[in-house]
Amino acid sequence: FGYLTKPYEPQALLAEVKRALAVGGTAGEDGEDWRQEIVTRNPAMEALLAQARLVAAGDAGVLLRGESGSGKELLARALHRASRRREAPFLAVNCAAIPEQLLESELFGHVKGAFTGAIRDHRGLFQEARGGTLFLDEIGDMPPSLQVKLLRVLEERRVRPVGAAGSVETDVRIVSATHRNLEEEVAGGRFRNDLYYRLNVVTLALPPLSERRDDIPLLAGHFLRTLGAKYGKRIGGFAPDAMEILVGAAWPGNVRQLHNVVEQSVALATAAIVPASLVQNALREIQEMDSLADARARFERDYLAQVLRIAGGNVSQAARLAKRNRTEFYKLLQRHRLDPALFK
Repeated sequence: FGYLTKPYEPQALLAEVKRALAVGGTAGEDGEDWRQEIVTRNPAMEALLAQARLVAAGDAGVLLRGESGSGKELLARALHRASRRREAPFLAVNCAAIPEQLLESELFGHVKGAFTGAIRDHRGLFQEARGGTLFLDEIGDMPPSLQVKLLRVLEERRVRPVGAAGSVETDVRIVSATHRNLEEEVAGGRFRNDLYYRLNVVTLALPPLSERRDDIPLLAGHFLRTLGAKYGKRIGGFAPDAMEILVGAAWPGNVRQLHNVVEQSVALATAAIVPASLVQNALREIQEMDSLADARARFERDYLAQVLRIAGGNVSQAARLAKRNRTEFYKLLQRHRLDPALFK
């Protein structure tokens, strides 16, 4: 958790133990369980969490800003747990990861027969999260046509599923997040000004890990304990030079990258102390490697394109080759923006 220099005063040791216990699971006794997933002792992060606690009491829209991997979804979940909506659902969607046609259905729902493949009614996240919180991640990547529909839902507090004749009442709190500069997106005409002001009632900006280096030993130790349990290994800590490497690294991927580095180090560790060599190798490999999600998406797109080429653009035949039903195969093509006509 931390370090003491010899000789140390007993009171200094007790103070350090008290702080460790607060992080290690007894924080809930002081009513701080809402933020238990966020491990920090950084003054800027503590100030941000104090602000978040105040904001959580109301229903105002909250925009979370921060680099990828800085913990925006963790903060969104903490806001939900600190709010009066804590007993209702918290649901999240990444607006950049889903094609426009599917994102509309995912958010607003659809009725049976609304489009090819709509074999049953689908409620959508606005209805599923009723009474709770809906987290719209990467809101800056939402297509303009959907921005218009989202604004209407926020203004009217009613949602119309795709293909439906009428609308239904909705009651959700919106927390959105982006790594983009939304002011620049608005100025460039890529993001609606009125939607920006509707979402950005309160802004909370998460600092990158490079600006909270005092948290790195704390986070690394936390990940070491949880991942040690996952891999069934009893690892006591990092060698001093290994910790120096962790504290001094650039961390463009922020807390997520730190977690990945610690996980690879734990997976390959053969002793009770993680050496610098393991940390250095993990840092080098993870910086050079795509994320699992990116690698999977690239493989899936290449595979679909190859199957379409073999089938000459015939979707039914391609679906049979891929051992998928035609509806599911069409959804995969939409997700990767592949047009079968280009392969005929």
